[in-house]
Amino acid sequence: MDLSVIIPIKDERENLSPLCEQLREALAPLDCSYEVIFVDDGSMDGSFALLEKLAAADRRVKVVRLRRNFGQTAALQAGIDWSSGEILVTLDGDLQNDPADIPCLLEKLAEGYDAVLGQRAKRQDHVFIRKIPSLMGNWLIRKVTGVHIKDMGCTLRAMRRDLAEALPLYGEMHRFVPIYAKWMGAEITEIPVKHHPRKFGSSKYGLERVFKVILDLIVVMFLHRYFVKPIYIFGGFGLLSFALSGISFALMLYLKLAQGVSLILTPLPLLTALTFLVGFISILLGLLAEMLVRIYFESQGRAAYLVREQFNFTDSR
Repeated sequence: MDLSVIIPIKDERENLSPLCEQLREALAPLDCSYEVIFVDDGSMDGSFALLEKLAAADRRVKVVRLRRNFGQTAALQAGIDWSSGEILVTLDGDLQNDPADIPCLLEKLAEGYDAVLGQRAKRQDHVFIRKIPSLMGNWLIRKVTGVHIKDMGCTLRAMRRDLAEALPLYGEMHRFVPIYAKWMGAEITEIPVKHHPRKFGSSKYGLERVFKVILDLIVVMFLHRYFVKPIYIFGGFGLLSFALSGISFALMLYLKLAQGVSLILTPLPLLTALTFLVGFISILLGLLAEMLVRIYFESQGRAAYLVREQFNFTDSR
């Protein structure tokens, strides 16, 4: 299989038939074999029954039905796991992404990139609920991560299989695919793509997404910088606590010996003991985290690196 188009959906019944027709029109001119994989993430509006009919009418349409709603990230991972194409294209099932842009993504990918990301031109969403929070979120992510992608949230993407399979997709990390791809050394680029207003159904995202993005960004940065050496953050905090404990102890002695102040009248003894205890516990947590990291890599046989390509080896490693 040359191409797999992966579409996670939830309660998009009215959009499915038009989307399938648009995909057929967009992919028919391509000289390649393809499959369209719909991942039904716990729909309750009859989407799966319609997907069954669409799959019966066209063997290139395939359906993966999850037992319940696991979230977009899990649905995307399921699509990757069940796909067989060398190139994977992802898009939303709400007709806001335009399948006609897929050939443009593939053409750009053929220039040697590992992933080509869509950048929604003239985005057709609510200004205050979707567009402004998205602009703020994209700006924050660029500043914190150093990855200068303008539109992190566009789901219309094309990527090579080796990159897609290496992405750590869990929780709600689908929104950070460009970040992970860049940190893994992938060659990525953006191209403008069309964006249409939603005609049927309702959006699954609201303003609460802003807070989720901030919390997920903290997780992403922690795992990126300290996953292999967690002692650096736990130990650093522990040493800072020890320093504060030492300063508090020195000030306590000065007040007692030089000023004759009763220690009962100051909070310094409690502060000294508390910061020392916090520092000690932080160091222990860092050591425990170090052991867990080593168990993680050794138990799964997972390497702490990714190889782009190799030459003159008789087997794959």
